[in-house]
Amino acid sequence: MTVLVIGGSGFLGAELVRQATAAGHTTAATYATKPGALSQAVWYPLDLRDPERLDAVMAEVRPHLVINTASRKADWAATAQGPVRLAKATAKHGTRLVHVSTDAVFSGTRVHYDEGSLPDPVTPYGAAKAAAETGVLVVYPEAVVARTSLIIGSDGRSEHEQAVRELAAGIRDGVLFTDDIRCPVHVADLTGALLELASSDASGIHHLAGPDAVSRHELGTLIARRDGLDASRLPQGLRAHSTLPGALDVRLDSRSTQRKLGTTLRGVRQFCMASA
Repeated sequence: MTVLVIGGSGFLGAELVRQATAAGHTTAATYATKPGALSQAVWYPLDLRDPERLDAVMAEVRPHLVINTASRKADWAATAQGPVRLAKATAKHGTRLVHVSTDAVFSGTRVHYDEGSLPDPVTPYGAAKAAAETGVLVVYPEAVVARTSLIIGSDGRSEHEQAVRELAAGIRDGVLFTDDIRCPVHVADLTGALLELASSDASGIHHLAGPDAVSRHELGTLIARRDGLDASRLPQGLRAHSTLPGALDVRLDSRSTQRKLGTTLRGVRQFCMASA
């Protein structure tokens, strides 16, 4: 099988490239600024805002599966419209599509969100991702839209782990919120689940987050202890007292999707302790 990872040089994309090649798949990947480090993949520059370039990459790679991890924050043309353009291209080629979305499509008003919950974003980024979800499934109903939460690794490369290290070292300003709650997932678990969904006949919305709901500060403490850092050095505060926009408490309920998978989505307390 030929797999094309859109955004393959990013944190999640790189793990998808690694696992896809390890599974014996012919793997291609795209990048925005520079190719990733894995030489097993064939790398292509791609901006989803460029329909001609997208068509050229699809024609050259001829993938059986496309997994889209690319996003440019609140850039509407890239984050909202780009995935819809990709869905049209994959539908035209009869290619399997998995589009990765986010818990930022929710406001936190309900706290607990399953796959049937309707998006109600409160940030421009969340609005762009919600629009992409709708557009992808309108033009390609057979596609999978996989919502996830904070993505953590084991080697400190995720943005959350980097922030914890810099805060503990005193080289970064800011605080870790005690009232900002999410359900982190390990990048290896998430990747395995995405590839498993891709190989099934699943379609529509699926949730892929860990079972543990933790605050940003508790997450930082778990990472610090895992990495042998002084967790007491991590500054804490309340997001409700800040000017930073966004939801406070968003907990993705992934139980329905988890029951369909052989891949276990571990809780952050489990995978941080296992890596300590």
